Amino acid sequence: MSEEKRSMDIKEIMDTIPHRQPFLLIDRVEEIVEGESVTAVKNVSYNEPFFAGHFPGEPVMPGVLIVEAMAQAGAVAILSMEEFRGKTAYFGGIKNAKFKKKVVPGDVLRLEVKIEKLKKNAGIGMGTAWVGDKVAAQAEIIFMIG
Repeated sequence: MSEEKRSMDIKEIMDTIPHRQPFLLIDRVEEIVEGESVTAVKNVSYNEPFFAGHFPGEPVMPGVLIVEAMAQAGAVAILSMEEFRGKTAYFGGIKNAKFKKKVVPGDVLRLEVKIEKLKKNAGIGMGTAWVGDKVAAQAEIIFMIG
């Protein structure tokens, strides 16, 4: 595991994980320590396709997509490691997901994921999604690398 901290732009993110619009849910990585932690950002825009139906007249980012954004950020931390480059990280499970604040258009969602365990082809990350200084969601994310 690396101690070097660095940031990533959208092109580097797309070079690391396979997600593409409309399902790429992170815009930039502010800080990454490969295999250990990541802080990423999602700028939540009214133009997101899910807002058309969730909910008309009161747009709210679906909680499952907040968890997916945390998982994508965690995947960047793992798939940036030399031994996992070019692979895909899949959900193995989600535990203890909690949603504490609505995420709405105009919010900047800060995604912090700390990799708690990492084995040959699986691991666990603890994710927290923030809007400003308030926690929007938290979850333990179990992933498989394939």
